[in-house]
Amino acid sequence: MVTLIHGLARTLIAPMFITGGVECVKHPESKAKKAEKVTGGLTTKLNSLGLPEDPVQLVRINGGVQLVAGSLLALGRMPRLASAALAATLVPTTLAGHRFWDETDPTAKAAQRTQFLKNLAMFGGLILAATDTNGAPSLKWRAKKAAGKASNSIGSLGSSLGASLGGHSSSTAHLGDRVSALSDRAATAATPMLERAIHLAGSFGDTVGERASHFGEVVAERASSVMPSH
Repeated sequence: MVTLIHGLARTLIAPMFITGGVECVKHPESKAKKAEKVTGGLTTKLNSLGLPEDPVQLVRINGGVQLVAGSLLALGRMPRLASAALAATLVPTTLAGHRFWDETDPTAKAAQRTQFLKNLAMFGGLILAATDTNGAPSLKWRAKKAAGKASNSIGSLGSSLGASLGGHSSSTAHLGDRVSALSDRAATAATPMLERAIHLAGSFGDTVGERASHFGEVVAERASSVMPSH
């Protein structure tokens, strides 16, 4: 039941990004001028990431990510990764499109503030979706458990084979001891590799939410840097 509810919630988040992504891909020019306010001072950073400086292309890329990630989220495919990607695209979209602090008209200012807070709420929902495992153990925990079983299996197999060979003659007993010792060495040697696999798997599964959360800090920092003090 919980899985069904979570799947429905993710599906309801997706349409806004799919439609918005299509619009940005087809008509990026309408949003490029606003995007330039955010990207204008990030030339060096964009170059280091291999991204174009042209705001039109950046809007199109951002829209493409929203379209693909939104579609994946709607279909329930890679929902955590898709949610993290959407959270990332929401940062420039919000900072460029809803700069309520730049508005002088009270009505326009209030409308943009509402849109800014709506996007902030959506960002929070995406962070929850990016860290949601539907009640299942984390990827890191499952990888660690699997690695432990594999290591134990290597040692057990070697010990069993050594005992089997050792029961026939002194020569085979010697061979059995060598096989058992070799298996123990193999298990020991495999441990760093297994730990590395655990680290890589856990880093992907358990830090997706942390990386998405970082964008929230970027939103707050960027907003505070451009908001006039009163």
